Amino acid sequence: MEEGSYSVEFSRLRRRRQCCGQGMQLGVLALVTAALWAGLTTLLLLWHWDGVRNLKHLEETAAWNMSQVSKDVSRQKGDQKTQKSLAAQMSQDMERIQAEQERLKAQGSELSQNLDGLLEDLSSLKSQSLNERRTDLGSLERLQEEVARLWIELRMSNAWKRETLQPTLPTVPTVPATALTTVLTTEPATVPATALTTALTTEPTMVPAMVLTPVPVTALNTEPTTVPAMASATTTTTAAPLSFSSTPGSMCNTCPEKWVNFQRKCYYFGEGPKKGWIQARFACENLQGRLVSIHSREEQAFLTKHASRKGSWIGLRDLDIEGEFIWMDQKPLDYTNWRPGEPNNQALGEDCVMMQSSGQWNDAFCGSRLDAWVCDRLAAC
Repeated sequence: MEEGSYSVEFSRLRRRRQCCGQGMQLGVLALVTAALWAGLTTLLLLWHWDGVRNLKHLEETAAWNMSQVSKDVSRQKGDQKTQKSLAAQMSQDMERIQAEQERLKAQGSELSQNLDGLLEDLSSLKSQSLNERRTDLGSLERLQEEVARLWIELRMSNAWKRETLQPTLPTVPTVPATALTTVLTTEPATVPATALTTALTTEPTMVPAMVLTPVPVTALNTEPTTVPAMASATTTTTAAPLSFSSTPGSMCNTCPEKWVNFQRKCYYFGEGPKKGWIQARFACENLQGRLVSIHSREEQAFLTKHASRKGSWIGLRDLDIEGEFIWMDQKPLDYTNWRPGEPNNQALGEDCVMMQSSGQWNDAFCGSRLDAWVCDRLAAC
């Protein structure tokens, strides 16, 4: 009885345990399911919240971008308006510039015409001045040459008459020593024409062979006096002294100091501060000479040997008519020694001639500065 009740109780307990175990399993399962649903719900809530936050951020970003785009569009529109305004301003400026260019072009054309007129006037004035100067210089040179020629003839006449005198004459008529001057050593152009006429129409004064002091042409009409046969007189001169030969009838080969004789002419090889052609010409005239005129190969060889190696001015020029070269002695151009390709009249107009170190000639600008020049003059007898 007891065993039977015990087994019944055991079976009940067993069934109860089984029911409790199943209930616990169900409870645990329910708890796990609830926990899973809670986690899932939390995840969903978190995802939703994050999505809402991202969406809000995207909306804010989109709104900011839209505002920036709007600002950019408005700024671009403003820039376009500014560019249009600038384009219109530039167009106006271009029109003004074109108008100014046209005006300047017209003024340039007018100035060019005025400049051409001024150049023509200047050329005309230069030509007129050169022609007048050439005429004056030509007259002066002809007068100088005539005076020199007449004086040489007078000297030769005196020398010839001295040869005809008896050597035993104790005294000869002459002029007072105080009246002696330096006509021969001074510029021939300083002798008055009336005095020359008086001198040529008056009987030449007879002097002893050793008395070779020049006599003034104005003193030839004075009362002659008697002086000793061996008397001599000296005078002070401002130009280069000209010493003459004491032998009657000698060759004309006497030159002033520092002048070099060659074939009856005297040459002066000047060197110093740089000079233009005109200054070199005046320098020769101050020495009672003129810029050298070359008429033979022998004369050219002599000048090449003695002239400066830096180049020298010579007396050839075409200042009056281009291409018509004229010597200072007015003689024809009977000998030339041009460098190949010369004369070419380049640059500012090359109207004066220089002699290079080789001896060849080259036309150059008259205002060019050279260190040397060559003068010539007739040798004295």
